[in-house]
Amino acid sequence: MTKILSVSLAFVVLFATSSFTVDMHFCCNKLVDMAVLSKAKPCKDKVQESDKSSKECSLGQKDCCTNSTFVKKAYNNAKKAQFDLSTDHIVFLQTFFYTYVNLFEGLELKVVPFTTYDPPFLEKDILVLHETFLI
Repeated sequence: MTKILSVSLAFVVLFATSSFTVDMHFCCNKLVDMAVLSKAKPCKDKVQESDKSSKECSLGQKDCCTNSTFVKKAYNNAKKAQFDLSTDHIVFLQTFFYTYVNLFEGLELKVVPFTTYDPPFLEKDILVLHETFLI
């Protein structure tokens, strides 16, 4: 979930800081061509000479064609990160790094001093002698 959120936020920042242009060409109030980052191609230059007196719109008439442009400007108020190191910061970072690295060092092997020690030989069973039994 955090990876999906971080990728989506990265795309939001990328979209907010970029600019682009969408150019659209309409003929008879119908979208004929749309282009992103370039000019839209107009409809063919064939003009119907026979229907000049007609007020109806057709694909060949130049009067009915319009171009529309949508411009999305970039958001440029993002501040650049400034990184100034002073001696206090260097000492803090050095101490933090040293303690963090030493935090995960491997543990030493535990030395058990009685591993080779044999228990004494019991001549009498003391628990039976005192009649103390675990229940």
